[in-house]
Amino acid sequence: MNPSDAPGETSGPNSGDNSGDNSGGDARVGAGIIATSLVGTVVFVLSGLLAALFMGGFMVAYVSLSLVEFAFGIIVFGLAFLRAVDRSRTHAIGVGGLFFGSGSMPRPVRTRLVGAFVVQVVASIAVAASHVYTALAFGVLAPMWALGFTGLWVAAYGDFPEREFDPRVDRGIQQARRRPESPDPKD
Repeated sequence: MNPSDAPGETSGPNSGDNSGDNSGGDARVGAGIIATSLVGTVVFVLSGLLAALFMGGFMVAYVSLSLVEFAFGIIVFGLAFLRAVDRSRTHAIGVGGLFFGSGSMPRPVRTRLVGAFVVQVVASIAVAASHVYTALAFGVLAPMWALGFTGLWVAAYGDFPEREFDPRVDRGIQQARRRPESPDPKD
């Protein structure tokens, strides 16, 4: 694993460098995440093309790949969400910024990751429409792959503003509230 692929370890918002900012940043940051998303997209599109043209044995391969990409996409999506929850203690993170990179990632990275998601959505719909009422419709699940990896990149390296102190929400963070000890074991 490339050191730049480890979320929050050697680069990103908490390491002191500016590689996660929107001004361009270092193109190598999160390169493994980007490459994995793109390779999965290319394999998905090629298998979809073969399944649409030659149905037969390619349909089983396409449906299997779609389900595998969906399953891994769900796992990666969950990891991205957990990483974002961790970062949300100190940063203001929105859903649009997390899973679609809106204002939180450099344009070249956003073009690749969100572009991979759009390509997967369009390809899956086109393949499903080429043979309606077949198992090729399972392909619409596969874009979860690209969406999950987009979220993972943004959760690890995205640029979000610092959270502002809100006394209604942050009361427990600033001072620990002490509950009086109760002799009743139900409390």
